[in-house]
Amino acid sequence: MAATGVTPMMAQYLEIKEAHPGSLLFYRMGDFYELFFDDAVAAAEALDIALTKRGKHEGDDIPMCGVPVHAAEGYLLTLIRKGFRVAVCEQMEDPAEAKKRGSKSVVKRGVVRLVTPGTLTEDSLLEARRHNYLAALTEVRGEVALAYSDISTGELRVVSLPEVRIGPELARLMPREVLLSDNKEEDWAELIEDNGAALTPLSRAAFDSTAAEGRLCKLYKVDTLDAFGSFTRAELSALGAIVEYLDITQKGTLPLLRAPVREAQDRVVQIDASTRRNLELTRSLSGGRQGSLLSVVDRTVTAGGGRLLERRLSAPSRVLDEVQRRQEAVAYAVDHTITANQWRESLRRVPDLDRALSRLSLDRAGPRDLTAVRNTITQSLDLAETLSQLDLPPLLSQLTVDMAQQEELLDLLDQALIAEPPLLARDGGFIAAGFHAELDEARTLRDEGRGVVAGLQAQYAEETGISSLKVKHNNVLGYFIECTATHGEKMLGMGERFIHRQTTANALRFTTVELSDLETRILNAGGRALEIEKRLFEDLRQAILEQAAPLGSMARALAELDLTTALADLARSEDWCRPVIDDSRTFRIDAGRHPVVEAALKSDGDPFVANDCELSPSPRDGAAIWLLTGPNMAGKSTFLRQNALIALLAQMGGFVPAQSAHIGLVSQIFSRVGASDDLARGRSTFMVEMVETAAILNQADDRALVILDEIGRGTATYDGLSIAWATMEHLHDVNRCRALFATHYHEMTALTEKLNGVENATVSVKEWEGEVIFLHEVKRGAADRSYGVQVARLAGLPTSVVERARVVLEALEEGERQGGGSKQKALIDDLPLFAAIPPAPPPAAKPAPSPALEMLEKIHPDELTPREALQLLYDLKEKARQ
Repeated sequence: MAATGVTPMMAQYLEIKEAHPGSLLFYRMGDFYELFFDDAVAAAEALDIALTKRGKHEGDDIPMCGVPVHAAEGYLLTLIRKGFRVAVCEQMEDPAEAKKRGSKSVVKRGVVRLVTPGTLTEDSLLEARRHNYLAALTEVRGEVALAYSDISTGELRVVSLPEVRIGPELARLMPREVLLSDNKEEDWAELIEDNGAALTPLSRAAFDSTAAEGRLCKLYKVDTLDAFGSFTRAELSALGAIVEYLDITQKGTLPLLRAPVREAQDRVVQIDASTRRNLELTRSLSGGRQGSLLSVVDRTVTAGGGRLLERRLSAPSRVLDEVQRRQEAVAYAVDHTITANQWRESLRRVPDLDRALSRLSLDRAGPRDLTAVRNTITQSLDLAETLSQLDLPPLLSQLTVDMAQQEELLDLLDQALIAEPPLLARDGGFIAAGFHAELDEARTLRDEGRGVVAGLQAQYAEETGISSLKVKHNNVLGYFIECTATHGEKMLGMGERFIHRQTTANALRFTTVELSDLETRILNAGGRALEIEKRLFEDLRQAILEQAAPLGSMARALAELDLTTALADLARSEDWCRPVIDDSRTFRIDAGRHPVVEAALKSDGDPFVANDCELSPSPRDGAAIWLLTGPNMAGKSTFLRQNALIALLAQMGGFVPAQSAHIGLVSQIFSRVGASDDLARGRSTFMVEMVETAAILNQADDRALVILDEIGRGTATYDGLSIAWATMEHLHDVNRCRALFATHYHEMTALTEKLNGVENATVSVKEWEGEVIFLHEVKRGAADRSYGVQVARLAGLPTSVVERARVVLEALEEGERQGGGSKQKALIDDLPLFAAIPPAPPPAAKPAPSPALEMLEKIHPDELTPREALQLLYDLKEKARQ
């Protein structure tokens, strides 16, 4: 309750604040949102704005700061990104109404919305090409369910999953906020925060599955949820928690949520958090979009298409028919370039329909959201007409059906709205002339009042026969008719038509019922026009919301068409191929490339060296594993990653960066590439490596694709070798999967003699005059050594260190050949004695220039005739003798 001795306004503030203790309170005062007390101190620091004071409370100054209402969204975004939640408190009545209750009466105020990370809808607060998910995680009788919703697009989904899959699912969705029952905070809070989401605990009642069923039925205005599918108690609990939280944060105005969809985990490729991070699917290792796979393959031209692409990359399909239908549609767009490019030009003019619908449902929309719906329908109908005239594959044919609708709604919006409306409904001026007669009249009176009065004056002059009659205005009488005293008697004799108002020394003044009504309408015309427009805005809003379901289908169809044509554009411009996808366990890539690395090299004008990969197990062996050896910097990690990305792109439904590809459906993709520690959890680099490797060995099935790099390098040599050796055997004998296993333990190459499904491969290098040249070519066979000292030299280690390393390496290798013993012991005793390090040899003298090489440098083969080429060979042979 409000403290004693404070002003009525501050008492109101304290009462509202008490009801929202976990949020900063944006308290509306005229054109500003004001914050007081600790809220003001925190907001002033977070927003870098001035902290002032207003009055006193219990003898102390009250801290205060404020932000303008018209610029509030920018400040809200900053606060949300810094981890705050905001309660928006608006004035619920006109200040003039409050004054009628007394001079000290306070304007009624109330919180209309809680702004949290997972409940944003404004374009300025959201990334257009990313979903903004609110998730709810729950457990009922040992069953775990995760529900998630993007209220800015209306999506609502739920999935049941084993507890071990919580982390991977959160990594896939990257929700901004996760709801959790307060009795589960200890179990899952760390996991949620590790995935970068804000944690919001709710009471257990919010997760009650029985109450949840009632909430959902009320939301969708149905008696039963059977039409939406069969949901478990855990799934109902998670879905109900989201609806309850939205009801709390939106203060009863629920967003437009599409029917809940129950996801099946076996329909998408399983990818865990570390694999997503290692493969840099949607975010690079630095955390930004740039440098990720998504940044390279995104050719979409609509926001909806961009969000769909991210979803597909995050969860490729493992349903064969679905993958093939998508590829067939992309192939059609590849083969019909001109047509597909025409579609893309139309799609560029498609607004973000999903988010416009969401704002309309929450009553946060403006006139431009109405025109977004209108413009989307216009483009959709044009596209549908074009597509309907073609012989299309099944997926594109279905899109045509979903896009060819809403002609009546389009006619209504076309007639009602101007071409370029203002941002806010309160500004008016967005309804087209001729749409509403009463509005047109009000605007005419507002804008052309003098002309209307002049017309009435002419009418009265003609009616009375008094040409000198005038219609005038003053602040006392308002509008009145004035004539001379001579003509006044005539008007007085016309009965009740002209009502006498005033007599002056030289004139008489009259009014009429018509003139009084006109005066009222002129004076109120501006306000009346605005009120009519607001009413019409609401009518149009409701008309759109009545068609929300088919409009949602239209939005999804346009996004699908955008993604299809975008993938086709990518395939054409980058020379990607259509992969063969089937139910086999084949994995054969011819001349595969890493799309991100290739794009980076291309920007520098350098070529990418393509490589083959063959991981097709025989029925007898079950597993197919390449044991990849070769030096650091030669491209092993790139080769590992590119094959995982090719599989992912193929099952997303697109073409792939290769000359050809044949991929049997992959159920899981696991990646253990790169080294990092986790100091926050007290985990060393080696511990992180072992945890990730354990997850792979415990979960990978026979359709998994596994890429492993340098297992066991974080510990002693023999420990590491033994772990890598045992891991390889487990992958082969137990997991029986397809895998690429890169290592520097050359001893492991002997496993090919024991394990039939393992084959050696290596990355080629060439030594030239003491230098290592990386060829980046993967070929069958094993590397003879790792070239670590040479790579250290390339990295810029001091020459003395490189030479000392070479000496130590030679001694260790010699000792190994002799079975260890005294020579190694002597060497180890000598290691700390830097004085014993031989001085760096003087740099080798540069060889004299070769006349033959100088001649070769000047030759342009494309310009030579056969005769000239033959003569050059004789000349070169002569030069070589010199």
